[in-house]
Amino acid sequence: MKKINRYIYIGIAALTLTFGTASCTDYLDKEPDSTVGGDEAFKNFTNFQGFVEESYNCIPNKESNFWCCTFNWGEDELMNTGGGDSHVTAHFDLGDYRDWYNNDQSFLHRNAANLSTTSNDKFAHSLEHAWYCIRKMNIGLENLDKLTDATAEEKNLIKGQLLFFRAWWHEEMMVWFGGLPYVDRSLAADEVLTLPRLTFQECAVRCAEDFRAAADLLPNNWDNTTIGKKTLGKNDLRITKVCALGYLGKVLLWAASPLNEKGAQTGASKNGVTYQYNVELATRAADALAEAIAQIESGATPYGLAEYKYSDIYNHEADPSSNSNFSDIFYTTGQSWKMPGTIEAIMRGPMPDINGSNWNFAKLWGPKVNNLVEHDAIIHMPTANYINYAYGMANGLPITDPESGFDPTHPFKDRDPRFYHDIMFDGFKFLNTTPSSDDDKAFQYLEMFTGGNMVPTGNPQRSADGSRTGYFCQKLVPHQCNKYDGMYNWGGALQTYLPYMRVADIYLMYAEAGAAVQGATFKNNKCQHTAADAINVLRDRVGAGHVADKFLGDKNKFMDEVRRERACELAFEGFRWNDLQRWLLLTEYPYNIKTRAEFKRVGNFDYAKNDPRDAEVTGWSETTIVERNFGTKHYLLPLKESDVYLYAEYPQNPGW
Repeated sequence: MKKINRYIYIGIAALTLTFGTASCTDYLDKEPDSTVGGDEAFKNFTNFQGFVEESYNCIPNKESNFWCCTFNWGEDELMNTGGGDSHVTAHFDLGDYRDWYNNDQSFLHRNAANLSTTSNDKFAHSLEHAWYCIRKMNIGLENLDKLTDATAEEKNLIKGQLLFFRAWWHEEMMVWFGGLPYVDRSLAADEVLTLPRLTFQECAVRCAEDFRAAADLLPNNWDNTTIGKKTLGKNDLRITKVCALGYLGKVLLWAASPLNEKGAQTGASKNGVTYQYNVELATRAADALAEAIAQIESGATPYGLAEYKYSDIYNHEADPSSNSNFSDIFYTTGQSWKMPGTIEAIMRGPMPDINGSNWNFAKLWGPKVNNLVEHDAIIHMPTANYINYAYGMANGLPITDPESGFDPTHPFKDRDPRFYHDIMFDGFKFLNTTPSSDDDKAFQYLEMFTGGNMVPTGNPQRSADGSRTGYFCQKLVPHQCNKYDGMYNWGGALQTYLPYMRVADIYLMYAEAGAAVQGATFKNNKCQHTAADAINVLRDRVGAGHVADKFLGDKNKFMDEVRRERACELAFEGFRWNDLQRWLLLTEYPYNIKTRAEFKRVGNFDYAKNDPRDAEVTGWSETTIVERNFGTKHYLLPLKESDVYLYAEYPQNPGW
């Protein structure tokens, strides 16, 4: 057991705490004298809010918090050789989880010398702010009695945010590292550490208490509060009741999930353990999520499902009748770098820097052949196995279902509408602007077939510059981000951001919690939807078929459809590893492989005049590129060795 000084508690305070230090000025317009010290930080709403704001500022930008980040670590994504093989994704494929703290290329870690809780630099933030922010929230809660110059509404807003962030930073660490000590007080500088690591479920119950209390204190819409009216137009990123309810449901659902109910193990897909949830916790999760859905659907919140209406799906051109745009959840263009999220984003961090997407994110998704996408030699590409699993048919059935109508000679035809929004496939018109170079004209329409000019077969350079999987992704970054169409240039005003939680996730989690409790017919009395309805709401949004009747009567088959819908709707948004982890599927075939699509074109299909989804192919199959040989230890990330040496009651995760 060791004593620690004020600068150390499992990384709590590698940075000293200064009362009132708040740099997140996008959230509140503060008076110049609101940054104060001592008890002055707590005496009125403006000062106390300035104290709270630092926790907002610490939320890391998942996709753009360093040069060329990595955040998709399931079987959903493969990176190119050369530049990509040094990133966390490639190390995770090898089972080298310790790379998370040896590598600055993800939001989990930042070199201590570069961390700053008060900096507006997105490179200064990572999940390692968590213990610092938890300590700060505890100090705020312990000083609430000093908030004397405030209305009851203002006191509720402060307390609600403090409770939310104390729970949220715990929850964000737990999904990667498992149960932790739940720190609900500020620790003295010379205190002997004895706080035990709780189980995930024990820690989740503590989080749930704080999230529930926060939900009861926070408003549905800050614009409708007295204090919020003073900052109209600047309230979009604030924590709300629905946000707290969403995370209340999430932490309880994660606690109920097979990993935290049954423990890490292999063979879960064969012995049925992957379907074994804690019913009591899942019921509580569904209750919170039903309440959130009811609040959203009542119109009491600024949130809703963004519309999926396109006049040109391949170019993400919204129909003129659309009031909100699905693509705007992830990126905006031509809108003066407006923060993405539209009405659907519930939880986001600080506003990204102007034109920052150009250097950190926008150039990481398309081919680097002939420098078509300029700058960094990194490509995030979707795997063929994931696309075949997640993106079923327009009628709602998985492509493996014999009644789905999937035709391997026309594999891109009649797919789930989200396939055409998210994926660049063979024959896709990649360059809208006709290339000026004769050499580049061959690449205007993507050749992704076996032996095509975008694949590695017969050309090792294509492993680095083209697609190893037969696909590229444009869900998060539009394909016009290339040197000819120039969407990533200043004139495109491209802004990207990945939300931590959005409305669709609320429906998905409700459906999963209901499936765990009862199956497709589960219905909580706080909202109008059954578990099956919640999935169909999302499919109705995009025009895909409902969950088939054949899946509704079998609890496990329905859960499979819920999970597949989650894979499709949230594809490439950074959630897949955590989902496979909590479902005990990380070690299981086919979730442990990454493949590429193999096929040849048939005939002389004119891609310039016809829709590429109608093209005929032959020899449709998959080739395995990566097989991940994981064991039970891979269900949690290892803690830093320097952390587990702090005191005996804080042990390393099993196997590490």
